[in-house]
Amino acid sequence: MLDEEPLLQRLGRELSVAARTVWAKHDRASDGWLPLWRHMADSGTVAGLLWDQWLPSQVHRTVAENLPGGVEEARRLAIWLATVHDIGKASPAFACQVDGLAEKMRAAGLDMPDVKRLSDRKLAPHGLAGQVLLQEWLTERYGWAGSTTIQVAIIAGGHHGVPPTFDDIRNLNVRPYLLRTPGCAPLWKAVQFELLDRCAEACGMPDLLSSWQKVKLIQPAQVLLTGLVIVADWIASNADLFPYFPQSERQSGSERVEAAWRGLDLPQPWRPHQPVEEPDALIVSRFDLPLGARARPVQVRAVELARSMTVPGLMIIEAPMGEGKTEAALAVAEIFAARSGAGGCFVALPTMATGNAMFPRMLAWLHRTVGQGRRSVLLAHSKAALNEDFAELVRAGRRAVREVNVDGGGEEWSRRGDHMVSSAELVAHQWLRGRKKGMLSSFVVGTVDQLLFMGLKSRHLALRHLALAGKVVVIDEAHAYDSYMNSYLDRVLSWLGAYSVPVVVLSATLPADRRRVLTAAYAGATSGSESEPAQAYPVVTTVEPGGLARSVKVSGSARTSEVRLERLEDDLSQLRDRLAAELAEGGCALVVRNTVDRVLETAAVLRELFGADGVTVAHARFVDADRAEKDANLLARFGPPEKSAGRPTRPHVVVASQVAEQSLDIDFDLLVTDLCPVDLLLQRLGRLHRHVRERPPRLRMPRCLVTGVDWETVPVRPASGSCRIYRLHALLRSAAVLEPYLSGQTLKLPEDISPLVQGAYGSEPVGPEAWQEAMERALEDEELHQAAQRDKAGAFQLAEVGREGRALVGWLEAGVGDAEDTRRGRAQVRDGMEALEVLVVQRRPDGTLATLPGLSKGRGGRVLPTDSQPEPKLARIVASCGLRLPFHFSVPPTIDRAIGELEAACIPAWQSPDSPWLAGELILMLDENCRTSLAGYDLHYTPSQGLEVARAE
Repeated sequence: MLDEEPLLQRLGRELSVAARTVWAKHDRASDGWLPLWRHMADSGTVAGLLWDQWLPSQVHRTVAENLPGGVEEARRLAIWLATVHDIGKASPAFACQVDGLAEKMRAAGLDMPDVKRLSDRKLAPHGLAGQVLLQEWLTERYGWAGSTTIQVAIIAGGHHGVPPTFDDIRNLNVRPYLLRTPGCAPLWKAVQFELLDRCAEACGMPDLLSSWQKVKLIQPAQVLLTGLVIVADWIASNADLFPYFPQSERQSGSERVEAAWRGLDLPQPWRPHQPVEEPDALIVSRFDLPLGARARPVQVRAVELARSMTVPGLMIIEAPMGEGKTEAALAVAEIFAARSGAGGCFVALPTMATGNAMFPRMLAWLHRTVGQGRRSVLLAHSKAALNEDFAELVRAGRRAVREVNVDGGGEEWSRRGDHMVSSAELVAHQWLRGRKKGMLSSFVVGTVDQLLFMGLKSRHLALRHLALAGKVVVIDEAHAYDSYMNSYLDRVLSWLGAYSVPVVVLSATLPADRRRVLTAAYAGATSGSESEPAQAYPVVTTVEPGGLARSVKVSGSARTSEVRLERLEDDLSQLRDRLAAELAEGGCALVVRNTVDRVLETAAVLRELFGADGVTVAHARFVDADRAEKDANLLARFGPPEKSAGRPTRPHVVVASQVAEQSLDIDFDLLVTDLCPVDLLLQRLGRLHRHVRERPPRLRMPRCLVTGVDWETVPVRPASGSCRIYRLHALLRSAAVLEPYLSGQTLKLPEDISPLVQGAYGSEPVGPEAWQEAMERALEDEELHQAAQRDKAGAFQLAEVGREGRALVGWLEAGVGDAEDTRRGRAQVRDGMEALEVLVVQRRPDGTLATLPGLSKGRGGRVLPTDSQPEPKLARIVASCGLRLPFHFSVPPTIDRAIGELEAACIPAWQSPDSPWLAGELILMLDENCRTSLAGYDLHYTPSQGLEVARAE
């Protein structure tokens, strides 16, 4: 075990009688209890085990920064802080809570008022009390200045998730009776200092504390130590692992800790060796490439640059679709991890759909890369438990250790407060579960929200920082984020840079200004650059913490294509006639609309021509089970040739929203798209002639028809729904740079990608002279909008990394509480209104409830009990019918009215904590025709169209 363990486990034997009566834990059900000295010893020993066997060395080095003795002193500091973190429980404000235990302390001379007489005791939560006591002890015993004590003591102050504010500290300082009862204050102080003295001796700290008076602990180290103490405390507070007295009173400390650690059985972090293969061989060995395949130039260059950097840092890979950016990122992650000591990898993607698509790819890479040993893996989004790949890992990782109550009180569900969203979030290792701890798994695939939450002031934020500080972070599809999300991303990158976390950013292409902002955020605002021209492409950019950014142009692969763009009036009859002509000889067309309403309107018209079997609809307003079925169906019919034996032989049109832009490897003969920002239009072009296959003669030349615009006005006028989503400025700039190609010039890919993006997002005027006045007005409006977005994002956004030695006092002041991974938290980092999510079932004419008709695999039409909770298989089917209601239901007062109506239909038997699939969920009940009314709207759901919404007459 640990060098410190024998000393820590003897802690209780060397204490006075009074000190031994101080209690830390109590179970009202069994009247079991735990003395403070025992919990101190448990917590410190656990912290040492976590440091030695679980925490990546990348984290060790950050904590050790500015400590004279480096990592060994950092280890001792971590163990000591975990040991003393609960010293605030040696106070009247805490100890008075349990009469029987308080009476034992009174009998030993530690007098205290009855709990009812200490009405203001909540002003002395034990974390804050411990911080104040530690500061006093460090000053009196070791001569530390107050400004030095607080940077260390704040870790005890913040171990329940939120560091105290200066107001909190002042309120306690003027109430000394909450820390020591008048009349016996000297004994209280003697016991408090006795416990702290013995803990310091057991942890080998006196000499170090004597020499650290001028040490300035960096804020990243303070955050990571806080996170580590929280984890150690939660483990040591788990009564399954560390039983209470009197049950375990006769158990030796060594037996107790060894049994607990064995029972916890945490997987060790990833410790990769530096791969020695040549870049080409490395890529081929790590990924399932066809026989004889070679790495692409972008992949080779990324691996070479990752090896040549002085230290791992930030790498941005910009290359066309289909160039293997994801494989390049994972290969770089392995190299970076071997060099930096990272213990895992987090891959952040824009949506749950892209996360689900990435998860099996991550698993396949892990099987080829990480070697022997168990690894903790997590799919991090709110519907992860419905993913079959992840569910299988969960079943394999089930164990008998109960969840510790992480917040210190009973959980109570409230839909309006949106608290218990964690109920459906599972991870492969049983203890690493829930939204607080899940990110501590070694390998994580999730939505980008999980990364952006690192910049959101929320309770227990230190845990998310601890989780990410030990990983390599991969951010995919970076072009998909708006200015609001980018504000959070930039702040997160600044903290990742401060932790020296290696980061890989992937994008089809980025505006040059955005690339500069990303590198400056990571490396520090003073960093400069040594760059290729802005329009270099493909390009790999690297920067080390505090260093200069360097961009290197990479030769592209031999894959090139030419596309013809054409204007098409925004008229459904013209679209119908044009598709009739284009598909006269057969073929498959993709029509991408910017809003779901436009998708449904278009599909209705096209079905008149092509029939119901000749038109497929894809958008986000399907229940999860149908959405997954549709994605699989699209891949089976329109995916790569070797995977799409069911490709239609007759004319077929897929009408889709933006869901077709990402995650799906689908291929069409003809593309029709609403005008959108040019980088997204290029993404949509990636679905046109994506693979080599035989095509109808008329469609052998890749062509894209651009619509959703009144082309006759000056300047052009995009559809109102498009302006609501993308805003006029971006659409006009997109139309302006596309003007030459819409007028006959052939679009060459990838050659024209970067010039188009740099032109659309640059500051130089583009487009016809007659457009300029209107474009200036749109620019002014956009600048005001972006300024407002930045101000709004800043409301709950974490501050920049503070100077060395500045304590985390008020670090999370005015935050969002526990809302980080809830619909309210997701809305905060995405600048969206709170999306209301429901589970959809059907109520039959006789009043019985059933699962939705038409669900595949025999899941549809299954009768559901209402007087008891459904069996787990049935409950899982209901949970798979989650549906995010459209924006109509996200605006006040409609959202409150909708919640009220849905809560009125609550099924009490489904709200049991023993029903994790359904407890706390809102249920939307459709009638026998799959219709209902909600908050003044009529709703109709079908497996072919999804949810249709119309205002009630």
